[in-house]
Amino acid sequence: MYHWHTGTMTRRSFALDARESTPTVELNPADAAALGVQDGEMIAISSRRGSIQIAARISGRVARHQVFVPMHYREAAANLLTNPALDPYAGIPEFKVCAVKLSPVRDHAQEAAAIATGHSERSEE
Repeated sequence: MYHWHTGTMTRRSFALDARESTPTVELNPADAAALGVQDGEMIAISSRRGSIQIAARISGRVARHQVFVPMHYREAAANLLTNPALDPYAGIPEFKVCAVKLSPVRDHAQEAAAIATGHSERSEE
């Protein structure tokens, strides 16, 4: 991790931002294969509270059916997806966990290729 504290200070550092300048979602290899997504391709992450688009990072560090989105990037603000409810005792927001849906973000050529290989939401209709 190169950024911390929502990136308010570390994103100002050229050296740190050069190492990790683009927001990514860590995605289990089996989940990526099921979605037909390659490393670096854009995916949409949606919850009942919002949606973001972010590049996929295929990683064995996350368990199957789980994703990790860092909170340090305003251009892919993970907290738009989460529940702002506060813990009644500590007053801490519930920003750590929420259910999400993943879907590939494709242009027309990519969608045609995905349909041909059976990795399209349209191919399931």
